[in-house]
Amino acid sequence: MAKIRVPKRYIIVFLTFLCTNACYVERVGFPISYTDAADNAKINESSKGLILSVFYYGYVISQIPGGWAAQRFGGRRVLLWSFIMWSFTCAFTPLDPKRTTFLVLSRLLIGVGQGFIFPSIHTVLAQWVPPHERSRSVSLTTSGMYLGAACGTLFLPSLVKYGPKLIFRVEAFLGFLWSIIWYKFAVDPPRTSIGETSLPISRSRERLKLANRIPWRRIIFSLPVWAIVVNNFTFHYALYVLMNWLPTYFDKALQTSLEELGFSKMVPYLFMFLFSNIGGVVADHLITKRLFSITWTRKLLNTIGFLVSAVALMVLPLIRTVSWTLVCASISLGSLALGRAGFAVNHMDVAPKYAGIVMGVSNTAGTVAGIVGVWLTGLMLESSKKESQDLTSSEGWKLVFLVQGILCIFSSVVYLAFATGERIFE
Repeated sequence: MAKIRVPKRYIIVFLTFLCTNACYVERVGFPISYTDAADNAKINESSKGLILSVFYYGYVISQIPGGWAAQRFGGRRVLLWSFIMWSFTCAFTPLDPKRTTFLVLSRLLIGVGQGFIFPSIHTVLAQWVPPHERSRSVSLTTSGMYLGAACGTLFLPSLVKYGPKLIFRVEAFLGFLWSIIWYKFAVDPPRTSIGETSLPISRSRERLKLANRIPWRRIIFSLPVWAIVVNNFTFHYALYVLMNWLPTYFDKALQTSLEELGFSKMVPYLFMFLFSNIGGVVADHLITKRLFSITWTRKLLNTIGFLVSAVALMVLPLIRTVSWTLVCASISLGSLALGRAGFAVNHMDVAPKYAGIVMGVSNTAGTVAGIVGVWLTGLMLESSKKESQDLTSSEGWKLVFLVQGILCIFSSVVYLAFATGERIFE
């Protein structure tokens, strides 16, 4: 019986999917375990907010260095080192909420470790994946984030009763397990790989020369790169605001807790997982069959995703039922995930040799958007309360969702005007 040989690039893509899955299990797991421990220790909300936000400061400062390191040392190696770093730190993170200094340092290190991961992934995928498979490969990889968030939110709370520290151990175990599998199965691509001309050269001396001549000025002043950056900013602004404030909206405006939602609270994440992969498959089909150019395929899916999401966001506060609010939230997040077949793959179109660098730049903007968006939403809601708009009514929330909708429309216009699917950095 003939052995079925799976192409190596498929294994690499599947492992990057598991990578993002494990990262997001960790991201949703820490707030679950820490909040339980902090509540028992009577920690105030201000201190909780500090600890919960520290991760993102480490994450934002490491994006561009992560892209440079992947370019300099190779994405495969940097991905392994960063995964071991955050897993090791997670395993030894103290959970005593009163040991604030140690918790801050731990979360900062984990943020830095995970900040190197996505630029490294894009460097690896640019090396391995030929142009006609890039959309579905990147979409599958990023869909691991949403599945990880869904699984973590659904299963990890049940571990708290055995002690919040157990969640840290589970996360660290997943991280170490993935690191072992990656070390065993991941390799650098041969020089004769598909798409060889678009690959970063893997020999150390030549890779060093490449790293030393990164066209920073052209990248920073490139309008197609800024189209990617603007859309990454908006995607993460909407995603993080919904992730962090939608539970409060259900609790205050709809008088429904997350516990009462049961499994249905996972539906928005599952929509993101589903539509992320649909977008990737559709994009590759349109490109492979030459129905659209790469440029117009990216613009089409990005525009549909962001405009549908904008409509759903603006309609959401007008609805007063739990089920239809979930539908709107799911359509909004699912559409944004569909749009990732546009801007999120575009790094490898315009700069296959510098995909990790461009990803680092755009993901920095995305992380800043998350920090700013969550903070700004809090200010909007506080302002609504001062203007005597009760948060139990939709009036106090309209501006929150309107801002996200306007950003989505603006970003889609920017992408239509300036994005390209052509290679602009050799």
